Amino acid sequence: MLEKARAFIKQFGKEMKKPIEQRLKEIEEEIVSTGTYTHTEEELVYGAKVAWRNSNKCIGRLFWNSLHVFDHRHLEDEEEIFEALVEHIRYATNGGKIRPTISIFAPGRVRIWNDQLIRYAGYEKDGQVIGDTVSLDVTKKFHELGFPMGDQPYDILPLVIQVDDRPPKMFSIPKDAILEVPITHSQYPKVEQIGMRWYAVPIISNMGYEVGGITYEAAPFNGWYMGTEIGARNLADENRYNFLPQVAEAIGIEAKRAHTLWKDRALVELNYAVLESYKQAGVSIVDHHTAAQQFQLFEQQEEKEGRDVTGNWTWLIPPLSPATTHIFHRPYNNTKKSPNYIYQQKPFHLEK
Repeated sequence: MLEKARAFIKQFGKEMKKPIEQRLKEIEEEIVSTGTYTHTEEELVYGAKVAWRNSNKCIGRLFWNSLHVFDHRHLEDEEEIFEALVEHIRYATNGGKIRPTISIFAPGRVRIWNDQLIRYAGYEKDGQVIGDTVSLDVTKKFHELGFPMGDQPYDILPLVIQVDDRPPKMFSIPKDAILEVPITHSQYPKVEQIGMRWYAVPIISNMGYEVGGITYEAAPFNGWYMGTEIGARNLADENRYNFLPQVAEAIGIEAKRAHTLWKDRALVELNYAVLESYKQAGVSIVDHHTAAQQFQLFEQQEEKEGRDVTGNWTWLIPPLSPATTHIFHRPYNNTKKSPNYIYQQKPFHLEK
């Protein structure tokens, strides 16, 4: 921990132009006497922003320095933590003008059981999946805690919060805190009849924030959606909502022969519908071509600062027309830097 703390503080001092000698001594003394140390709020905020800058899978890193940080390390009551999470949702949503935000809670003490703060439930009924397939296991787990099994495709999962070794507590998110967007298409009115929708803000809550040798297990964060995340994956994947056949029918394409490229044509129109619907609703979203251009600008800025840009190519290329972006045509070094957001084990056990 001391080695990682020193590396982080040296980086902090260099980029923020701060003297660090006394701070290094304080941290060393604190680690020797307690086994850990406490970040200042300035260190916490700086680290969270740089963690976004270092996120190899994220195409939206141009805006890393705009991240708003809520420091909630002092909260240790489940109800207060829940209220802070609702505050995060409301602040980040901002009526549709989405603000990149992170809320950071006490390390080693707080866990959020949800993968995202806002996510649809998934149910199995008569061999069919209703809702989001990716949520099947967690929906069953939450059912054990009292969440009723429903039969609607867009039921919002509750938030489950655990502090220390206390039993987890479940809370329903106020409906007026969640902004959803119905998916329509101006050129194909039948698309609206499918009844597709998605929520406005993707708030990742199952990743840890690692900085200077300390991991904050509960640190939900968000940017805004790239359209393909919804239109080419969440609503289109066969193992998610699988709406492509219905979209094809709605736009008048026969969904039988592969050589007609019906999947490609339906995919383009679904992605157009997502972008159009979000923009009409006044909700921030970016198309994959603009996102790639923004990432190229990020690369140029990092080069100017003398920093290497790392990246996971398989995640950076968009799932729709990737070869039309510069990202497709160049390699990236996938070395993981610190600070960063890291995958971690689920805080609960899933019965198989």
